Amino acid sequence: MSPDRPRRVLVAGIGNVFLGDDGFGVEVVRRVDAAELPATVDVADYGIRGVHLAYELLDGRHDTLIMVDAVPLDGPPGTLAVLDVGDAAADADGLGAPVVDGHGMDPLTVLRLLRHLGGAVDRALVVGCRPETVDERMGLSQPVADAVPEAVRLVTAVAREEAARAEAARTDTTGEGVRADA
Repeated sequence: MSPDRPRRVLVAGIGNVFLGDDGFGVEVVRRVDAAELPATVDVADYGIRGVHLAYELLDGRHDTLIMVDAVPLDGPPGTLAVLDVGDAAADADGLGAPVVDGHGMDPLTVLRLLRHLGGAVDRALVVGCRPETVDERMGLSQPVADAVPEAVRLVTAVAREEAARAEAARTDTTGEGVRADA
């Protein structure tokens, strides 16, 4: 990568809006205000297009991927967490080629497909929310809907932090790395 090229962050909302709380990621990125983010952060709704997301990442434009999705977490429905999933995807490589589902893929499967296709991102995070229901229905359950405003704040903060970290790494000429909060 050229040191002159800005390191970019992609915030990707993923999920199926026809499966209740699985639409969490889509709803969150819909509400993120791009004007509150650095110019090096892109926000996009990928919905059930996990294959499209993996192929789009092959161009090497984004160094950091933040996926927003409903994920199984400890705690009650609506619980939020930020998960570093880069190592988990690498650990799963021994499982063989990922099963590709054109109508929805979980974050690890997206990353496994990206690696299988020969691509990678430097850093992969998930801002996740524990769902209450992923049954066929439109709309989020009350606990997950109540978590959306905080999730928007969390995604915005994480995206800013990752953009600062990426910029610090780009401008670091010592090769030792620089903490974004330093």
